[in-house]
Amino acid sequence: MAHSTKGFGERLEEAGQERGRLCVGIDPHPYLLDKWGLEPTADGLRTFSLRCVEAFSDTAALVKPQVAFFERFGSQGFAVLEDVLAALREAGCLTVADAKRGDIGSTMAGYADAWLGDSSLLRADSVTVSPYLGVGALGPVFTKAEETGRGVFVLAATSNPEARAIQSVPVGEESTIAQGVVDECAAFNVEAHKAGKPGDVGVVVGATLDNPPRLDALNGPVLLPGVGAQGAGPEQVHGIVSARPSLGFANVSRAVLEQGPDIADLRKAVAQVAAEFRD
Repeated sequence: MAHSTKGFGERLEEAGQERGRLCVGIDPHPYLLDKWGLEPTADGLRTFSLRCVEAFSDTAALVKPQVAFFERFGSQGFAVLEDVLAALREAGCLTVADAKRGDIGSTMAGYADAWLGDSSLLRADSVTVSPYLGVGALGPVFTKAEETGRGVFVLAATSNPEARAIQSVPVGEESTIAQGVVDECAAFNVEAHKAGKPGDVGVVVGATLDNPPRLDALNGPVLLPGVGAQGAGPEQVHGIVSARPSLGFANVSRAVLEQGPDIADLRKAVAQVAAEFRD
């Protein structure tokens, strides 16, 4: 397969400039299936998800299927996810598989093949991964991303309150565990920085955090959950990514999905929220 000469970071930055810096989730939560009048079955999952594809594929810069809500239906759910990713790929819409995988050695290599490998039916443009077995343990997914021109979002400082007790632990006099994750990710983007381009290794940083890690040296995409229903807005997002606003993407799911099931209403919701994250 021929890959784009542009890496994921560069393509995402361009998509954000065109459509607004918004990542929209496809989260087929049981309560949303019910709200849309759909049964909690694989058929209901398919109807919900493909309706989202139709609404988001030409309106959102980045679309993020939440893997857990597909996985709960077993092989039937994964079959739906394969079709969703294929449809978004066909439409030319960038995707991030929110899988949050993380392991070591050959197991991590297996996850890398599953979500970023050219021959995988589950391949996305990027994937979320957990660094809490060590950022270095994620080496296979960084290598696969480089080989395929795809991207990685590493969980650095998430918005859930349970994480803060771990992620804010001091390291030395001036750093924290979360900051260390960001700094290790930045090292993978140094060569792209030298070439004047954004790198392909990004991080996830909660937009609701009072003391987020410094991102000045990252030179990679930033995914910011916590926008909308959780309370954060454009001001918080801009404050966190002020060093490179063009690489900061607000993650909104519920605020958009609750406007369904009508496709026109979903498209309108994306346009309204995306307008808040334009230059």
